[in-house]
Amino acid sequence: MINTNNVLHGFTDLKNLDSLGPIVLNQAKGIYVYDQDGKKYLDANSGLWNSVVGFDHPRMIETAKKQYEKFSGYHAFFGRISEPAVQLADKLIEISPFTSGKVFYTNSGSEANDTTVKLLWFINRRKGKPNRRKIITRINSYHGVTAVSASMTGKPYNSEFGLPLDGFLHAACPHYWKYAEPNESEEEFTKRMGEDLENLIQKEGPETIAGFFAEPVMGAGGVIPPSQGYFDVVQKILKKYDIPFIADEVICGFGRTGNLWGSQTYNIQPDILIASKCITSGFFPLGAVILGEKMTEEMMEASYQAEEFFHGFTAGGHPVGCALALEAIDIIINEKMIENVRKLEPLFMGALKKFEELEFIGEARGIGLMGALEMVHDKKTKKPFDGSISIGERVANQCIQNGLICRPLGPSIVLCPPFITSEEEMSIIFSTLDKTLRKVFSEVKSLG
Repeated sequence: MINTNNVLHGFTDLKNLDSLGPIVLNQAKGIYVYDQDGKKYLDANSGLWNSVVGFDHPRMIETAKKQYEKFSGYHAFFGRISEPAVQLADKLIEISPFTSGKVFYTNSGSEANDTTVKLLWFINRRKGKPNRRKIITRINSYHGVTAVSASMTGKPYNSEFGLPLDGFLHAACPHYWKYAEPNESEEEFTKRMGEDLENLIQKEGPETIAGFFAEPVMGAGGVIPPSQGYFDVVQKILKKYDIPFIADEVICGFGRTGNLWGSQTYNIQPDILIASKCITSGFFPLGAVILGEKMTEEMMEASYQAEEFFHGFTAGGHPVGCALALEAIDIIINEKMIENVRKLEPLFMGALKKFEELEFIGEARGIGLMGALEMVHDKKTKKPFDGSISIGERVANQCIQNGLICRPLGPSIVLCPPFITSEEEMSIIFSTLDKTLRKVFSEVKSLG
């Protein structure tokens, strides 16, 4: 047995881990991973949303080998940059919503969001607007784990770190099923969400707001698609007050919602786009800040005045990561990965919705190949389970016993299978989950 006592696990129920122990994985094939004892698990979470072309795609492996042999690593400081980083910037602008722009490389989505906040602060100071620093996100949103990106993340656990920092504001969460008032239509709910955002802007002062960040679909918040018409309303308000819209596409980008960008799915015209995760399909840590035309112009003017943009990461623009990103993007687009997402979406969403027949499933929701089941103690009142029951952890742990990896997010179970998933594998996911839910719900019911 491998000694795992020296590992500190993040985002893990450590008491639960002490009793069950970690799963040590040592190989993978397709959408399956294998532990040190040889047990096989279907990973219905694509690793962590990102391993969408599978864990062993031969083109990705060959690309990594060739790039390591040719040029194994370098930075992007002082006007020096690797050839793959230049090529990737061209490709990202080409496939982005922008006709022109610039790309800044990071190692993760957290760093990309953090970078963007600094970029906005930098621009505003150089424009003579140093008080324009406040950042608006939404309750239950997720934007990362650095001190700044965690301040953007609208999750209550960040209070454990004394966050958010001053100037980070959270508007209402546009989750209609959960937060609609009695007899409130979805259209009325969306209108109220817009009023909440505008009231927040007016209260704080539009001249103090540096930017609004939003995921097209809230991912780590529990796969929450926006209410109908939400982004149409939001964008009108932001334009009214000249507030940049930053689309956090870390999870949605590169096909997860059935389009290359979640922004396309919801008719978002962002000023800046944040990318990571699927950009290398999990083969290398890489993030990117993609600036549109207007933000590029403002950024370059500020940088000319200051002579530099005083920011960067040693491995940002790493040649191996950029080469792998170019390959992953080509696979996603030209091996018809997005077409497979669209093909599987009716099967995926139909199977999810069928679980609403079960006693303790309050809502099945999602889009493309990202979905969630929210479990409740009482469907009529939407009363949640008592926290001591740890319903999400129970289901996830039982799924593991049954050879399926899915993710617990509070009272929800999240699925985001790889884009290469077949119909047969999709059937395995849902038959295993059905068996798991029925067993866990039977046990919970016996608790009274």
